[in-house]
Amino acid sequence: MTETPVTPFGTRLRAAMDARGPLCVGIDPHAALLSSWGLNDDIAGLEKFSRTVVEALADSVAVFKPQAAFFERFGSKGIAVLERTVADARAAGTLVVMDAKRGDIGSTMAAYAETFLSPSSPLFSDALTVSPYLGYGSLEPAVELARRSGTGLFVLALTSNPEGAEVQRAVREDGRTIGATMLGHLAAENAGASPMGSFGAVVGATLGDLSSFDLDINGPLLAPGIGAQGATAADLPAVFGAAVRNVVPNVSRGVLKHGPDAAALRASATRFADEIRDAVSA
Repeated sequence: MTETPVTPFGTRLRAAMDARGPLCVGIDPHAALLSSWGLNDDIAGLEKFSRTVVEALADSVAVFKPQAAFFERFGSKGIAVLERTVADARAAGTLVVMDAKRGDIGSTMAAYAETFLSPSSPLFSDALTVSPYLGYGSLEPAVELARRSGTGLFVLALTSNPEGAEVQRAVREDGRTIGATMLGHLAAENAGASPMGSFGAVVGATLGDLSSFDLDINGPLLAPGIGAQGATAADLPAVFGAAVRNVVPNVSRGVLKHGPDAAALRASATRFADEIRDAVSA
């Protein structure tokens, strides 16, 4: 019996971005945000928050990015809410990037990958954020499973937090920075993929001129920093240059602060999506 080929994440993401715009909305139910919605910082509040975001936006945004830590802090009941959130979002046609930033070696890395990238897992997502700072090769179990399951990875490369520079801008003996080295690995993973590879980088939208880095990795660039962190859609072409078409800008607080009103959430997401689409297609 011949297996049906799995459509790669990069292909599915490109189609979603073209159809819905490239906006990614974070699902970040931290205590202060739950409170601002009039919700308690408990399982009931977590569930109400997550369900509201998915129901309001799942038919219009390309990507959701739930932050696993905000669910994990509630233990097994929080994980159960995360499972339902992922399943409901994917059932509604929205891609899910699990923001868990996992990174380890050998069988432990393989277990992390199976948790989020195996179709048999209750937390099965379309892609996973990972940390390469035990060496890019430590990610191989996740890369291998992603290729088999048609999922993707977003590798921390040039993050928006100021502390990241001490590692990512450090210079190797060959003269390249660590961040540039990670981008090079991803370009190799995506070589020959069309219309876009499945192995992306996390690159902050707040970093300013990145022309010294080759961001053309033939893969998606997940870009936090739009909205509350200070970057705007208009900044994207200057930051990402020729690679701007593959940028997936993430907005969390800028959209979520408008809840719990579903219409206000949709209006905010639509505004960001329109601004981003105009900026990257100009």
